[in-house]
Amino acid sequence: MNWLKLFARAEPALSTASPRDAAALAALHAASFNRGWSEPEFEQLLTDRNVIADRATSGRGNVAFILSRRAADEAEILSVAVARAWQGRGLARRLLDLHLRRLAGLGLRAVFLEVDADNKPARRLYARAGFREVGRRPGYYVQQGRAATGALVLRRDLV
Repeated sequence: MNWLKLFARAEPALSTASPRDAAALAALHAASFNRGWSEPEFEQLLTDRNVIADRATSGRGNVAFILSRRAADEAEILSVAVARAWQGRGLARRLLDLHLRRLAGLGLRAVFLEVDADNKPARRLYARAGFREVGRRPGYYVQQGRAATGALVLRRDLV
């Protein structure tokens, strides 16, 4: 018997997020970002018919999510978060791949996002997923006690 398998975590299940997930996603967002979105903000997003939301769950808990808002035939990724314990295991890539397939299946032609220019792991994730830089926003991300950093505007065609 392989004892390591007994203690290994099962791969998280990927599925569509719903308004029932608002509290858990707000907690995950707060743990991941300087200014986390509140539970009511998530409830509003998750009830918006133009918001597409996917999540990863392990056991009974949400361990990652991705949210996009569509407008016409394009979408903007609003936020992606992965619980610290699950980072570096390829979960963000799996979740992003699922999300991009869903967006393409809805007939969307392109997806955009903004990423902190200093966030190297996120930039690698998006580059590997086929996103390319189409713009910059200087001084976009402001954090207390730190110099403002720029945002890169990225795009990926889905067709």
